[in-house]
Amino acid sequence: MSSPYASAPSPSRRTSRADVSRRRQALRRRRLRRLVPLSILVVIAVAALLIVANHSSTSSAPATTIATVTTTTIPYNPSAIKPILTPAQPGEGLWTVKDSWMPGAPAVESTWFRTTPSNPSIIAYAFWMRAASTQLALYLGYEGPGPSSLNRGPEMVPLAARGRLLSTFNSGFYEKDGSAGFYTNHTLYYPMVNGLAALVEYANGSYDVMNWQGGTTPGPSIVMARQNLPLIVDHGQATAPTTNWPNYGITLGGVPAVWRTAIGIDPHGNLIYATAASQLPSTLAQIMIHLGCVRAMQLDINPAWPIYNTYGGPNAASPALNVPNPNQIAGRFLYSSTKDFFTLYARIPGEAQIPW
Repeated sequence: MSSPYASAPSPSRRTSRADVSRRRQALRRRRLRRLVPLSILVVIAVAALLIVANHSSTSSAPATTIATVTTTTIPYNPSAIKPILTPAQPGEGLWTVKDSWMPGAPAVESTWFRTTPSNPSIIAYAFWMRAASTQLALYLGYEGPGPSSLNRGPEMVPLAARGRLLSTFNSGFYEKDGSAGFYTNHTLYYPMVNGLAALVEYANGSYDVMNWQGGTTPGPSIVMARQNLPLIVDHGQATAPTTNWPNYGITLGGVPAVWRTAIGIDPHGNLIYATAASQLPSTLAQIMIHLGCVRAMQLDINPAWPIYNTYGGPNAASPALNVPNPNQIAGRFLYSSTKDFFTLYARIPGEAQIPW
């Protein structure tokens, strides 16, 4: 007969199982105690990373922000003229501002350079005029360009326009010395001639020096046109007629090389006036090419007429004679003039209008 205690576990086995359970629970508690600090450290690290990332994003532009770059267009200015004779003299070929009293980019600048290696005393005087900020005007003198029954205008710089006067310079031949077109103030004084050079101003304020092919009367887009003989420079090259000096006017004493003046246009549409003594039409063309003209025409010639005057302030203050010509004075064109002349003003926005 079996014992009544045969199927019951012994006290020692129950104790062993309880011990195992207690040990397992203790192990889990120790593991939890280890994991909790580690979890806290991970949380702290993640939070720190989020703070740094947030700081970085707030200290720089958001990814969706488009940066705006403001650019300022620098107005074009002519480069220094390379001297023909070396070594260069101080200031030779460097541009000097002549309207420093005006606000904005310079509108009139001047330079000079020697033209002839065999005669270093011959100097070309040049003047650059910014098209974007100037207004050109053409006025008759009381004798030139020739007789007319039409209103001849003020025959000097109009008083009402002198507040923005920048410069004045000579025009072309008398009509009796060479037929050519003359148009200003909506008035055609002499008909235009196809095939002759023309200095033209358009209603939008732009300029051109061209081989005129527009018939006898300028169209409505033109506010001023003055012709004088054929072009001396075209496409940046001297023209064929310049090889024969009698094509370009009667000279004082029949001497081929005399004072000559010219006006041309650069690739940017700006005007350049130049004058020099002892010039043939061909050498005058080379001066204009050296100055960067793509097209150019001769204006007046002989010692009496070259003149380019500038002013030291508004209302024709402090006039200056920029070409050393003993036959001219700084105040020329501020009173009634014998011959026609050009005047350069600071431009007023809008359609170009000749002050009259």
